[in-house]
Amino acid sequence: MAIHIPGLIAIIIFYLLILAVGIWAGRKTKNQTGKNANSENVMLAGRNIGLLVGVFTMTATWVGGGFINGTSEVIVRQGFVWCQAPFGYAASLIFGGFFFAKKMRSQGYVTMLDPFSQKYGERMGGLLYIPALLGEVFWSAAILAALGATLSVILELDTKISIVISSCIAVFYTLFGGLYSVAYTDVVQLICIFVGLWVSIPFAFTAAPVSSIQTHAQETWIKSMDGKYAGQYIDSYLLLIFGGIPWQVYFQRVLSSSTVRNAQLLSYIAAFGCVIMAIPSILIGAVAANTDWNMTEYRHRDRLVNGTLAPEDYNLVLPLVLQYLTPPAVAFCGLGAVSAAVMSSADSSILSASSMFARNVYKLVFRQKASENEVLWVMRVSIFGVGVLATLMGITVDSIYALWFLCSDLVFVVLFPQLLSVIYIRWTNTYGSLAAYIVGLFFRLAGGEAALKIPVLIKYPFYSEEDGQLFPFKTLCMLISLSTILLVSYLTKYVFEHGILPPKADIFMCVVNIPDEAIALKNTEHREGMAITPIDEHNGKINPALKFSSEDLLTIKAEDTTGSKISEDGHLDIK
Repeated sequence: MAIHIPGLIAIIIFYLLILAVGIWAGRKTKNQTGKNANSENVMLAGRNIGLLVGVFTMTATWVGGGFINGTSEVIVRQGFVWCQAPFGYAASLIFGGFFFAKKMRSQGYVTMLDPFSQKYGERMGGLLYIPALLGEVFWSAAILAALGATLSVILELDTKISIVISSCIAVFYTLFGGLYSVAYTDVVQLICIFVGLWVSIPFAFTAAPVSSIQTHAQETWIKSMDGKYAGQYIDSYLLLIFGGIPWQVYFQRVLSSSTVRNAQLLSYIAAFGCVIMAIPSILIGAVAANTDWNMTEYRHRDRLVNGTLAPEDYNLVLPLVLQYLTPPAVAFCGLGAVSAAVMSSADSSILSASSMFARNVYKLVFRQKASENEVLWVMRVSIFGVGVLATLMGITVDSIYALWFLCSDLVFVVLFPQLLSVIYIRWTNTYGSLAAYIVGLFFRLAGGEAALKIPVLIKYPFYSEEDGQLFPFKTLCMLISLSTILLVSYLTKYVFEHGILPPKADIFMCVVNIPDEAIALKNTEHREGMAITPIDEHNGKINPALKFSSEDLLTIKAEDTTGSKISEDGHLDIK
């Protein structure tokens, strides 16, 4: 196969543009940290991301290669009625903004795992890192694989080469500039996605092999849903909505926002952005479903079924439309959009996984006395390591999408009830958290996963040998996990506080066997005028650095009845 040189040159120029923007944005990180390196500045861009840039980077949380490729694929495979991801993820941003963004940002957390580490202990926080890490790595690997497939179709470029080069660029500018580089490259990348796909739409619609998408729309691309799959349909939507919240890629944007109010606003606006960005992919899918592929130059005509694509080609719907239904120049423009979508997701996932490891595993579990410079170096090594792992998986693993879907299930089943409990249910404890982790994991895996050849141990209601689990069992597993947290936390709290078990049996030291230093810290009187961070009234642990904007100060002053003061630099001085 001959490589398309003009297209290759176009992609190189595009990659150089992204790299230049990433390096330029990384200078802001250096200006912020200066000689006093601060891991929080790298992870959260100094909590200085404004509303405009924040909306772009929050939208890029979900609008990636898997999002735009997968949306076109599902239109052809199952129809618009099953196109759940754009609307489900948009809803997750709304629910996340309303219920979690304000609480997480106002507490000044650095990562999503901070509240777990503080309330349930550092080791439990490290345990919860596992599903979070797997979700981020598999997501990155899946979209890198999607990019490799796209480049192989349009440029006839070797899949492995394209994956490695794209990953190296994303890792390099993330390594150089942290979240600043991720956020500012997201702006450029989303513009490229929007322009690149919309430019291709008129050409694809007017191509000779394409019939009107309004003709037989119900049969070709809208389709319908069999009632027996209603449970799966509901399950998928609930997974997207609530399982889309407990991701570090979302919370790193929330926590980097310049104000609490902006943290909520950018979630709401980005939800609208997700729907808008899905429209061209939906239209491309409709075009593909209404194309007589026998009339194109598609080189695998032997796989066509009455002029339509074979199921094994559905994952290539978007690049195939760009390649065979648009002029070369337009196809290369669309290819830039796909490349932008991949990097806009890969870079943030790599940074998210690395930030959580450096802070919540390395520093809090293994090296509590680690300096800021040491944490920074650990994060940089982790960025490289996560990037290499995602790249290797993208090259070698065939069922990456299946792995990522399973990890999304685990995020929904395991992490969402944990997040809900740690934020809203004050009396839950480490015993409940650990029990729920094990129980939720067991019931989800017991439901089986055909794509990974995990056998079915529990046949939930309406189980069918042909269709598998028809009951919304993932949601049931999540509810079982949530119930376990509440029940075990209540029981352990009761037996310890009523003397049924002695204090020394409280091995996790979270109910009655509280360390003396934590009690002393909790009861310490703080001198007026000392700028410090708030202390958790239940366990005496200090929250991460908390700084308030002028907008937040007005709210705090209006509600404050303790006599606390706010210093000029925005820190809360507890009296």
